[in-house]
Amino acid sequence: MPEAVVRVVGKAAPLEADDVDTDQIIPAEFLKVIERRGLGRYLFYRWRYDERGVLKGDFILDRPEYRDAKILVAGRNFGIGSSRENAVWALTDFGIRCVIASSFGDIFYNNASKNGLVCVRLPDDKLLSLREAAKKSIISLTVDLEKLKVISPTAEYEFMMEDHIRERLMKGLDDIEITLTRFRDRIETYERGMPEYLKPRPRSFLAE
Repeated sequence: MPEAVVRVVGKAAPLEADDVDTDQIIPAEFLKVIERRGLGRYLFYRWRYDERGVLKGDFILDRPEYRDAKILVAGRNFGIGSSRENAVWALTDFGIRCVIASSFGDIFYNNASKNGLVCVRLPDDKLLSLREAAKKSIISLTVDLEKLKVISPTAEYEFMMEDHIRERLMKGLDDIEITLTRFRDRIETYERGMPEYLKPRPRSFLAE
Protein backbone atom coordinates (compact mmCIF):
# COMPACT_ATOMS: atom_id res chain seq x y z
CA MET A 1 0.00 0.00 0.00
CA PRO A 2 1.21 3.54 -0.68
CA GLU A 3 1.98 5.83 2.23
CA ALA A 4 -0.72 8.28 3.26
CA VAL A 5 -0.02 11.84 2.10
CA VAL A 6 -1.59 14.81 3.83
CA ARG A 7 0.97 17.37 2.74
CA VAL A 8 4.20 17.46 0.78
CA VAL A 9 6.90 19.86 1.94
CA GLY A 10 10.11 20.24 0.01
CA LYS A 11 12.32 21.93 -2.53
CA ALA A 12 10.73 22.76 -5.89
CA ALA A 13 12.47 22.14 -9.22
CA PRO A 14 11.23 23.89 -12.39
CA LEU A 15 10.84 21.71 -15.48
CA GLU A 16 10.30 24.05 -18.43
CA ALA A 17 8.66 21.62 -20.81
CA ASP A 18 5.17 20.93 -22.09
CA ASP A 19 3.79 17.63 -23.38
CA VAL A 20 6.21 15.47 -21.39
CA ASP A 21 5.14 11.94 -22.27
CA THR A 22 5.74 8.72 -20.37
CA ASP A 23 8.46 7.63 -22.81
CA GLN A 24 10.42 10.75 -21.90
CA ILE A 25 9.83 10.08 -18.21
CA ILE A 26 11.14 6.51 -18.58
CA PRO A 27 12.08 5.10 -22.01
CA ALA A 28 10.51 1.83 -23.16
CA GLU A 29 13.79 -0.11 -22.99
CA PHE A 30 13.70 0.10 -19.20
CA LEU A 31 10.20 -1.32 -18.81
CA LYS A 32 11.69 -4.81 -18.51
CA VAL A 33 12.91 -3.78 -15.04
CA ILE A 34 10.21 -5.29 -12.81
CA GLU A 35 11.43 -3.92 -9.46
CA ARG A 36 10.28 -0.45 -8.49
CA ARG A 37 13.38 0.17 -6.44
CA GLY A 38 16.16 1.55 -8.60
CA LEU A 39 13.92 2.86 -11.38
CA GLY A 40 14.84 6.42 -10.43
CA ARG A 41 18.17 5.96 -12.17
CA TYR A 42 16.33 5.82 -15.50
CA LEU A 43 14.11 8.84 -14.88
CA PHE A 44 14.28 11.24 -17.87
CA TYR A 45 17.09 9.03 -19.11
CA ARG A 46 17.50 10.51 -22.59
CA TRP A 47 17.66 14.01 -21.15
CA ARG A 48 20.06 13.15 -18.35
CA TYR A 49 22.55 10.73 -19.98
CA ASP A 50 24.66 10.84 -23.13
CA GLU A 51 24.84 8.07 -25.74
CA ARG A 52 27.47 6.23 -23.65
CA GLY A 53 25.23 6.18 -20.59
CA VAL A 54 27.26 8.86 -18.76
CA LEU A 55 25.35 11.33 -16.62
CA LYS A 56 25.66 14.80 -18.18
CA GLY A 57 24.76 16.66 -14.99
CA ASP A 58 23.06 19.65 -16.59
CA PHE A 59 19.47 18.43 -16.30
CA ILE A 60 17.47 20.38 -13.73
CA LEU A 61 17.19 17.51 -11.23
CA ASP A 62 20.93 16.80 -11.45
CA ARG A 63 22.06 20.35 -10.72
CA PRO A 64 23.45 20.69 -7.19
CA GLU A 65 20.95 23.37 -6.19
CA TYR A 66 17.95 21.22 -7.14
CA ARG A 67 19.10 17.85 -5.91
CA ASP A 68 16.75 16.24 -3.40
CA ALA A 69 13.82 18.24 -4.80
CA LYS A 70 10.51 16.65 -3.83
CA ILE A 71 8.27 18.81 -6.00
CA LEU A 72 8.45 19.15 -9.77
CA VAL A 73 6.85 22.26 -11.27
CA ALA A 74 6.23 21.30 -14.88
CA GLY A 75 4.10 22.61 -17.77
CA ARG A 76 1.08 21.45 -19.74
CA ASN A 77 0.06 17.87 -20.46
CA PHE A 78 2.49 16.13 -18.13
CA GLY A 79 2.45 12.33 -18.35
CA ILE A 80 0.66 11.94 -21.67
CA GLY A 81 1.29 8.91 -23.84
CA SER A 82 1.31 5.26 -22.88
CA SER A 83 -0.24 3.79 -19.76
CA ARG A 84 3.06 2.60 -18.25
CA GLU A 85 2.86 2.78 -14.47
CA ASN A 86 6.66 2.62 -14.45
CA ALA A 87 6.69 6.36 -15.16
CA VAL A 88 5.16 7.03 -11.76
CA TRP A 89 7.46 4.48 -10.09
CA ALA A 90 10.53 6.16 -11.58
CA LEU A 91 9.47 9.57 -10.25
CA THR A 92 8.74 8.32 -6.75
CA ASP A 93 11.90 6.21 -6.58
CA PHE A 94 13.90 9.31 -7.54
CA GLY A 95 12.30 11.16 -4.62
CA ILE A 96 9.61 13.21 -6.36
CA ARG A 97 6.49 13.33 -4.21
CA CYS A 98 4.44 15.90 -6.11
CA VAL A 99 4.14 17.15 -9.69
CA ILE A 100 2.47 20.49 -10.36
CA ALA A 101 1.26 21.13 -13.91
CA SER A 102 -1.68 22.75 -15.66
CA SER A 103 -2.88 19.39 -17.01
CA PHE A 104 -1.96 15.70 -16.92
CA GLY A 105 -2.45 12.60 -18.99
CA ASP A 106 -5.53 10.88 -17.58
CA ILE A 107 -3.95 7.46 -17.10
CA PHE A 108 -0.80 8.93 -15.56
CA TYR A 109 -2.93 10.99 -13.17
CA ASN A 110 -4.82 7.91 -12.05
CA ASN A 111 -1.65 5.81 -11.72
CA ALA A 112 -0.06 8.56 -9.64
CA SER A 113 -2.91 8.54 -7.13
CA LYS A 114 -2.53 4.77 -6.69
CA ASN A 115 1.15 5.16 -5.85
CA GLY A 116 1.11 8.14 -3.49
CA LEU A 117 2.34 10.69 -6.06
CA VAL A 118 0.40 13.95 -5.67
CA CYS A 119 -0.58 15.65 -8.93
CA VAL A 120 -1.73 19.26 -8.62
CA ARG A 121 -3.36 21.20 -11.45
CA LEU A 122 -2.92 24.98 -11.54
CA PRO A 123 -4.07 27.43 -14.22
CA ASP A 124 -1.36 28.35 -16.72
CA ASP A 125 -0.76 31.84 -15.34
CA LYS A 126 -0.38 30.65 -11.74
CA LEU A 127 1.77 27.73 -12.84
CA LEU A 128 4.08 30.02 -14.78
CA SER A 129 4.39 32.37 -11.80
CA LEU A 130 5.28 29.49 -9.50
CA ARG A 131 7.74 27.98 -11.96
CA GLU A 132 9.48 31.31 -12.49
CA ALA A 133 9.85 31.70 -8.73
CA ALA A 134 11.42 28.25 -8.49
CA LYS A 135 13.72 29.11 -11.39
CA LYS A 136 14.95 32.40 -9.90
CA SER A 137 15.78 31.04 -6.46
CA ILE A 138 15.63 27.87 -4.41
CA ILE A 139 12.23 27.76 -2.74
CA SER A 140 10.44 25.28 -0.53
CA LEU A 141 6.76 24.64 -1.15
CA THR A 142 4.04 23.12 0.96
CA VAL A 143 1.35 21.23 -0.92
CA ASP A 144 -1.50 20.81 1.55
CA LEU A 145 -4.24 18.34 0.64
CA GLU A 146 -6.39 19.31 3.62
CA LYS A 147 -6.45 22.98 2.67
CA LEU A 148 -6.10 22.32 -1.07
CA LYS A 149 -3.37 24.93 -1.31
CA VAL A 150 0.15 25.23 -2.65
CA ILE A 151 2.00 27.53 -0.28
CA SER A 152 5.17 29.29 -1.38
CA PRO A 153 7.27 31.82 0.56
CA THR A 154 5.44 34.68 -1.16
CA ALA A 155 2.06 33.39 -2.32
CA GLU A 156 -0.66 30.79 -1.93
CA TYR A 157 -2.34 28.97 -4.80
CA GLU A 158 -5.65 27.18 -4.35
CA PHE A 159 -6.32 24.06 -6.41
CA MET A 160 -9.11 21.56 -6.94
CA MET A 161 -8.85 17.80 -6.62
CA GLU A 162 -11.44 15.06 -7.08
CA ASP A 163 -12.77 13.81 -3.75
CA HIS A 164 -11.95 10.15 -4.44
CA ILE A 165 -8.38 11.00 -5.51
CA ARG A 166 -7.88 13.16 -2.44
CA GLU A 167 -9.24 10.44 -0.15
CA ARG A 168 -7.04 7.80 -1.77
CA LEU A 169 -3.92 9.91 -1.26
CA MET A 170 -4.68 11.09 2.27
CA LYS A 171 -5.55 7.59 3.50
CA GLY A 172 -2.91 5.74 1.48
CA LEU A 173 -5.43 3.44 -0.16
CA ASP A 174 -4.77 1.06 -3.03
CA ASP A 175 -7.49 -0.52 -5.18
CA ILE A 176 -7.85 -3.54 -2.87
CA GLU A 177 -8.26 -1.41 0.25
CA ILE A 178 -10.83 0.81 -1.49
CA THR A 179 -12.81 -2.28 -2.52
CA LEU A 180 -12.68 -3.71 1.01
CA THR A 181 -13.65 -0.38 2.56
CA ARG A 182 -16.73 -0.03 0.41
CA PHE A 183 -17.83 -3.64 -0.12
CA ARG A 184 -16.40 -5.67 2.79
CA ASP A 185 -19.85 -6.72 4.08
CA ARG A 186 -21.01 -7.87 0.64
CA ILE A 187 -17.78 -9.79 0.06
CA GLU A 188 -18.02 -11.55 3.42
CA THR A 189 -21.69 -12.41 2.83
CA TYR A 190 -20.84 -13.85 -0.58
CA GLU A 191 -17.94 -15.87 0.82
CA ARG A 192 -20.11 -17.36 3.58
CA GLY A 193 -22.51 -18.68 0.95
CA MET A 194 -19.80 -20.33 -1.15
CA PRO A 195 -19.28 -24.13 -1.17
CA GLU A 196 -16.61 -25.18 1.31
CA TYR A 197 -14.13 -26.14 -1.39
CA LEU A 198 -14.29 -22.64 -2.89
CA LYS A 199 -14.02 -20.64 0.32
CA PRO A 200 -10.79 -18.68 0.88
CA ARG A 201 -8.29 -20.68 2.91
CA PRO A 202 -7.26 -19.40 6.34
CA ARG A 203 -4.10 -17.33 6.34
CA SER A 204 -2.45 -19.69 8.81
CA PHE A 205 -2.87 -22.53 6.30
CA LEU A 206 -1.40 -20.46 3.47
CA ALA A 207 1.62 -19.53 5.57
CA GLU A 208 2.58 -23.16 6.25
